[in-house]
Amino acid sequence: MLVNQSFTRLIIASFVAAALLLSTPAFAAGLQDETKINNGLLAVGIADEIRNRCDSISARTFTALGFLNGLKREARAKGYSNDEINAYTKSNAEKAKMRKRGQAYLAQNGASTSDAASMCRLGRAEIAKRSQIGVLLRAR
Repeated sequence: MLVNQSFTRLIIASFVAAALLLSTPAFAAGLQDETKINNGLLAVGIADEIRNRCDSISARTFTALGFLNGLKREARAKGYSNDEINAYTKSNAEKAKMRKRGQAYLAQNGASTSDAASMCRLGRAEIAKRSQIGVLLRAR
């Protein structure tokens, strides 16, 4: 009987612990579900591709670093730990998803990473409209 009660308490404690973990923001919805943060990361990735492919456009490095730090602050304010944020941003699976979204954005806007002129056109257009991508770039 004593073993049975101990086992029951252990099971109940396990369910309570699982419920508490699942109710925290980091487990209830992962960073992949944070639209604003992911759109920000996508903008940084596209801006980086543009500046790497187009010799007449450079990065606004301090602006980009400040923007990335702001995204990280927002994630922490939503309850994500530094370890969770780092794991997410270093995840090969998440990077692949982001690359796919980036390629779709480029194609939708008539640009390709294999065509430097199209990347320069897109970069100049983004700068002109002062989009999030554009504010991370500077025309030389």
